[in-house]
Amino acid sequence: MDGGDIYKASSSLRVNSSSLWRNNSVEVFNRSSHEEDDEEALKWAALEKLPTFDRLRKGILTTSKGEANEINIESLGFEQRKQLLERLVKVAEEDNEKFLMKVRKRIDRVGIDLPTIEVRFEHLNVEAEAHVGGRALPTFFNFGVNIVEGFLNSLHILPSKKTHLSILKDVSGIVKPRRMTLLLGPPSSGKTTLLLALAGKLDPDLKLSGRVTYNGHGMNEFVPQRTAAYISQYDLHIGEMTVRETLGFSARCQGVGSRYDMLAELSRREIEANIKPDPDIDIYMKAATTEGQEATVVTDYTLKVLGLDVCADTMVGDEMIRGISGGQRKRVTTEELMTDGNNESVKEFVKSYFGYKHDFLGVVAVVVAGIAVLFAFIFAVSIKVFNFQRR
Repeated sequence: MDGGDIYKASSSLRVNSSSLWRNNSVEVFNRSSHEEDDEEALKWAALEKLPTFDRLRKGILTTSKGEANEINIESLGFEQRKQLLERLVKVAEEDNEKFLMKVRKRIDRVGIDLPTIEVRFEHLNVEAEAHVGGRALPTFFNFGVNIVEGFLNSLHILPSKKTHLSILKDVSGIVKPRRMTLLLGPPSSGKTTLLLALAGKLDPDLKLSGRVTYNGHGMNEFVPQRTAAYISQYDLHIGEMTVRETLGFSARCQGVGSRYDMLAELSRREIEANIKPDPDIDIYMKAATTEGQEATVVTDYTLKVLGLDVCADTMVGDEMIRGISGGQRKRVTTEELMTDGNNESVKEFVKSYFGYKHDFLGVVAVVVAGIAVLFAFIFAVSIKVFNFQRR
């Protein structure tokens, strides 16, 4: 055998060995990927056999190394939430719509129809009686005169001197579901009053007539504050709380709402149809319906989507405390209300739950001043009557 034959034989041997190595390596990688898929399928099968209560509190979380581990949703840690949100919404401007479409696709795939609301208002009239001119100024003199006048009016001794004002007059319309409705009008035309009437937050001192219905049900048949949220132009927050604390406290007060029942029905239908959900979407939806985790997972997602993660640990602030900017504060107000549950801001919750009301400060001031005057009078009379230096 000459040198050329030896060279050809050695080169062909190297080619065969390299091709054999490539085939073996591909086969090994395919086998390992198949084993991982089979292991994950076994974990999903074991998860589906659990009772509903336990199944909604467990999920399959993929680690940074690509391993699928079964976790308890209630013990979801900070790093796990961070990795989960990084996979779901890495860039908020680009990935948020994709994430929402995945959630919507999962719901539509099993034939669940999300509820829609149609709001109708017919012949709506809002009237008020108020003082005008100098009598409308918040002075101590006007405050005292108003109390005396109100007492005499209740006894029908003195006629009311308030001016009758018509804010809304015979207003009718329909707010269609799944649409954005724009309300335009000149200043002082009653736009805010109309929105407050539709949200069920109209001042009780105003006289309301007409009919407002949600899907044909009157306002007295349900709690409208749990269905509609009114975002005021004034941002009312507790200035000492940070952005994360404000949103987290709001989420805990509002709870999970009806999301738990919807997820239970969704999981049941997926098992019947033998549908395997996206693991990350499944964990997020389960965490959003788990007591204790809804405040952290939903808060982290909200901070990222609204661009508030840069000021998450900054105090909201108020007139006396330096805090976040006006645009950031408005986003905090919007997110604080646009969630399931009782649509109240933190400050409104404290006001309604503890009975704290700014409108009552005038009465409190009068009572405190009266107590001080009474104490001074009693003290002076006591000094004069009980002269302890006289023998």
